[in-house]
Amino acid sequence: MLLCLFFMTTYCVQTTQLSHSFANGEKVLKDINLQVPQGSIYGFLGPNGAGKTTTLKLLLGLLKKQQGNIEILGKSFRENRIEILKQTGSLIESPSLYGQLTAIENLQVMQKIYQCSKECIGEVLQLVGLSATGNKKVQQFSLGMKQRLSIAIALLHQPSLLILDEPTNGLDPNGIIEIRELLKKLNNAFGVTIIISSHLLAEIEKLVTHVGVIHKGQLLFQGTLQQLEQRQQQAYTIIDTSDEVFALRIIRNMDVVVSTEKNKLVLPVTDRKKIAAINQQLVSNGLLVYEITLVKNDLETIFINMVNN
Repeated sequence: MLLCLFFMTTYCVQTTQLSHSFANGEKVLKDINLQVPQGSIYGFLGPNGAGKTTTLKLLLGLLKKQQGNIEILGKSFRENRIEILKQTGSLIESPSLYGQLTAIENLQVMQKIYQCSKECIGEVLQLVGLSATGNKKVQQFSLGMKQRLSIAIALLHQPSLLILDEPTNGLDPNGIIEIRELLKKLNNAFGVTIIISSHLLAEIEKLVTHVGVIHKGQLLFQGTLQQLEQRQQQAYTIIDTSDEVFALRIIRNMDVVVSTEKNKLVLPVTDRKKIAAINQQLVSNGLLVYEITLVKNDLETIFINMVNN
């Protein structure tokens, strides 16, 4: 695979004050400044109607840009559209496949359009796990197989950048895992930069390196996954003992703020040494400690809090 390597910039995709309105005047994007690092897996997150698909369509030239600038692979999209698209693979909304053809025949059609090597067909089929489908027609494929074939088509011309809009929509858990592992492989083994939009936050959390959060056409956050987690991290500790009332008194005597919830103790304490001292004090007073759990907000909770605020 080609790599997104440009020494003058650290971004494969960069937009500046990208805005877009529908024909009725409704503004769906408001000054979007995307910065997608080269070699990253960028999760573009937002609820339905937030502006994710509109943004991705603008990046691919499927919608005419109204306001702002777009740079992809270090070049202006406006001035280098064809050259950029030759190095970009995409899957926007539902897969577009010929149901009466086999997987190989679908790829042969696209191979002629892309004018790439015939050897690429076998390579991408192997990569997405569809090399054994033989003469089976695509109309007989499961949704997961169709999604994988669509990704194979997007990879056929060996792109540097892959743009996927909700690629796990409608997939069962096994299908979601398959797509996740495939994308990780593309990124790790071939250096492909991937932009993936989704509202399945728990799944995105296991895949991406960077995150952009969009809501009502506005970019609320952009950065690494770790930065997002740290931004609204509200960790606490849960302790379950054999005597809730006695344990509550012991911990309060240690000048630690503590409350109760569902017969368990809740402490806004995450320091390991402090938790160890509390545990030691409880045990030395004859209490049985059944559970000590550090609870952190997951990506979904952080996202909901950000959008609601």
